[in-house]
Amino acid sequence: MNRRNCLKRLAVTLPTLALPTGWAETIERSGKEAADIGIIAKKFMTEHSVPGLSVAFAHRERLVFSAAYGLADEAKGEKLTSNHTFRIASVSKPITAVAIFALIEQGKLKLGDKVFGEGGLLAVKSLDKLPPKVSDVTVQHLLTHTAGGWGNERADPMFQHPELRHSDLIARTLQDHPLEHDPGTSYSYSNFGYCLLGRIIEEVTGKGYEEHVQQAVLDRCGIRTMRIAGNTLADRAPGEVVYHGRGGEDPYGMNVRRMDAHGGWLGRPEDLVKFLIRVDTRVEVPDILKEPSLKQMFQASAANPGYACGWAVNAAPNRWHAGSLPGTTTIAVTTASGMSWAGFTNARGPDINAALDRMMWEMAKAVPAWNA
Repeated sequence: MNRRNCLKRLAVTLPTLALPTGWAETIERSGKEAADIGIIAKKFMTEHSVPGLSVAFAHRERLVFSAAYGLADEAKGEKLTSNHTFRIASVSKPITAVAIFALIEQGKLKLGDKVFGEGGLLAVKSLDKLPPKVSDVTVQHLLTHTAGGWGNERADPMFQHPELRHSDLIARTLQDHPLEHDPGTSYSYSNFGYCLLGRIIEEVTGKGYEEHVQQAVLDRCGIRTMRIAGNTLADRAPGEVVYHGRGGEDPYGMNVRRMDAHGGWLGRPEDLVKFLIRVDTRVEVPDILKEPSLKQMFQASAANPGYACGWAVNAAPNRWHAGSLPGTTTIAVTTASGMSWAGFTNARGPDINAALDRMMWEMAKAVPAWNA
């Protein structure tokens, strides 16, 4: 969709504003503030050819604003609402990290547990011998992307061999993608590492990844509208947006279901905000992890001071994660000032990740009372 057509679409698709119900008292936004946020949204959508944008904001652990702009489905002219769900892509990683730390609190795991080899958490029966360095990889290395390889810079294992189930993909990856560095010495962002964390959750709990995370994490946050996404347009869940490919991308040509633990969840921005306020170390709403666990989870590794265990971090301290798949751009943020927010789109394009982050900050600063 070109810029002119995007403007036409936006002209006839007014934002759907949704004041939250059931879990928090809201701060009523003035008409001018809501209008200002809408102007920011439309500018972003026009510049990046985005059909639909959904956002939610919490201030001091209360949901204070949510809105949806544009279209859930360009072809059918289906208007986007705040109840539509999106593939959240790598924003799935903080959810997996919280599930891992909950198991650590229960004494079922330790950060130093070996993943493979003698006494390891995962067996690879189809390999007679593990490649070098693999037996030194720990749970903490996977959480911090410091296993020594399996990165997404080139030939990401999670986007190869879509026909393989998890166990076969793991064996194939260990064989075909040798570790380049000693575990713990370097940072390489690894979707495959979080796939392994999902399998560890299954091994330790005896439940499927989705089932366990729903019970152990999402239910405790009051979230019952999330699920693992399907792969094709025919697999579209009730209320899920349609993803719009740009630049020749095919949003429906991936094995998204296999990405469960690193990029497979469906959700609404409001769902992610509910999750964020239950792991934010603030006191207004009880967290679902204990303070020492949260402190450890948000501690950056020596290999990368900007990434902890499933969360990007800085000195402010702000904590966040971005996500990107063909047809999807997402971000979820908790700020040092006491805000949490999430923003999702049903398209992606050049430079959109950084632009989405900037746009969410601009929206937050449009309401002076939030002190963003």
